[in-house]
Amino acid sequence: MAKESYAGKINRKLNKKLRVVEVAAGREPADLVLRNATYVNVYCNELSHGDIAVANGLIAGMGEEYHGKEEVDAGGKLVLPGFVDAHIHLESSLVSPTEFAKAVLPHGTTTVITDPHEITNVMGTDGIEYILQATEGLPVDVRVMLPSCVPATPLDESGASLDYRAIDSFYDHGRVSGLAEMMNFVGVVAGDQQVIEKIVAAQAHHKKIDGHAPDLGGNALNAYIAAGVYSDHECSNVRDALNKLERGQYIMIREGTAARNLDALLPLLTPQYYTYCMFCTDDKHPNDLLNLGHIDYIVKKAIKAGVDPIIAVKCASHHAARYFLLNNRGAIAPGFLADFVVIDNFDDFNILEVYKKGRRMFDGETLADIKPPEIEPYLVKHAHETFHVARLTAEDFAETRARGVLGMVPGEIVTTDAGYATEIDVANDVLKIAVIERHKNTHHIGIGYIKGYGLKSGAVATSISHDSHNIIVVGTNEADIAAAANRVVELNGGIVVWDGGEAKGELQLEIAGIMSEEPLTVVNDKLEAAKEAAFALGVSRGVDPFMTLSFMALPVIPTLRLTTRGVFDVANQKYV
Repeated sequence: MAKESYAGKINRKLNKKLRVVEVAAGREPADLVLRNATYVNVYCNELSHGDIAVANGLIAGMGEEYHGKEEVDAGGKLVLPGFVDAHIHLESSLVSPTEFAKAVLPHGTTTVITDPHEITNVMGTDGIEYILQATEGLPVDVRVMLPSCVPATPLDESGASLDYRAIDSFYDHGRVSGLAEMMNFVGVVAGDQQVIEKIVAAQAHHKKIDGHAPDLGGNALNAYIAAGVYSDHECSNVRDALNKLERGQYIMIREGTAARNLDALLPLLTPQYYTYCMFCTDDKHPNDLLNLGHIDYIVKKAIKAGVDPIIAVKCASHHAARYFLLNNRGAIAPGFLADFVVIDNFDDFNILEVYKKGRRMFDGETLADIKPPEIEPYLVKHAHETFHVARLTAEDFAETRARGVLGMVPGEIVTTDAGYATEIDVANDVLKIAVIERHKNTHHIGIGYIKGYGLKSGAVATSISHDSHNIIVVGTNEADIAAAANRVVELNGGIVVWDGGEAKGELQLEIAGIMSEEPLTVVNDKLEAAKEAAFALGVSRGVDPFMTLSFMALPVIPTLRLTTRGVFDVANQKYV
């Protein structure tokens, strides 16, 4: 297909705009009219009434004199702007972007801002390109923030190491909105030149820079914000949030799967503070998407906690759109995208219909057909060939010298320093844990011990291992540890519960070792079955067998972590 000329593009857009003007003025019938609508007016902070006319996917106007080719009576219902997730890693859903869109559209989400940090740590810049192509044209608008920390820390062995030059060309893509969470706040505050370069480059392209700096305060916080970091989603208490908000940062109130901060930050959702707040999920796992919802869950929970419904709706839509300069969404107003969520009332908050650019995508029961975008074959091939690991044996995990013990904390992903161990002691819940480099066949294997996991037999392995996504495995003996890890490699990625010479539960994650090609419901069923298999082998019920394990290799969370180089003391920044 011949590339459209600039003049041709302008002429096409002109014709579309002229029709919107004709409909807005009442001279032509609209494509769709929502009659008798009661809608949230984000500008007046009130409920407004009238017909909503749609043309060419845009809101042409609101009033009483519109007629359309299709007319829908919205009387007795409430119409809200489509919801926006201000920060998410699509990979955390464990499914393809198409399956993710199918999951969140019925919950009213029409735009998400994603950080493809996970897949980029595996595939390098091909990971960014994969996500851009896999989200092209989906009925959920996917905006991309470029990963700022690949690898997450110098201690990680990931599939790539990206400086600002590696990602700079992506800023020219129409759906790239900025630089994703700057996790290396230590580097920013210290004035690390390579870290600051990434911020300066994003600013040179007039893009946003998101933050990630839990509990940072004082002059260190001043330095972080002065460098150009505009937001934070890591606030777990009001004190931390207000420290940042009073210095000009926008606060993304997170309520996801791994971290739930809404209850603690409810005091922000008041007239004094809410203007600079928005909602995000960060990570949202299959079970939560299916059983709780997405941004709608946060809105409902906030309203039930006593938050003004209009404040909750604005934080779920308008504020994120404004922050990311998405100037044609997040409101019901002339010229905005016709992205609507129709609910029954604020108390019950049942979603009755969802419209995307004026097209009804969900009617309360049925979701419109969503076809996956085409992805270039070389990207598909790369995504399915990300494991470069020689076959492992029990001897690879044999270790007699003392190693640090990661003490698990029930319900948390932090650990304690539980001393040292020289061997597995199942009776006292001391298990062997290993992290296996899987990107470049280095045969680097970090070995340590873990206490509090509860496994009594066999081994559990996963290729979801934040943030470099090497293979992490915990087991009661070296033979099962090797077998579980080998099975993950055979699957080209996944989660494996192994015992008695066979997999007792498994979930294949063949896309970069972190996402499945199967439907969300199938992925959830297999994931839950694998969890039950892990519990049956003794894993403590208070532990998520896989999610908790996946964070044990991230060397930015205290106290002890395990990398491919061994047990690392985060507080003292040294290997033990």
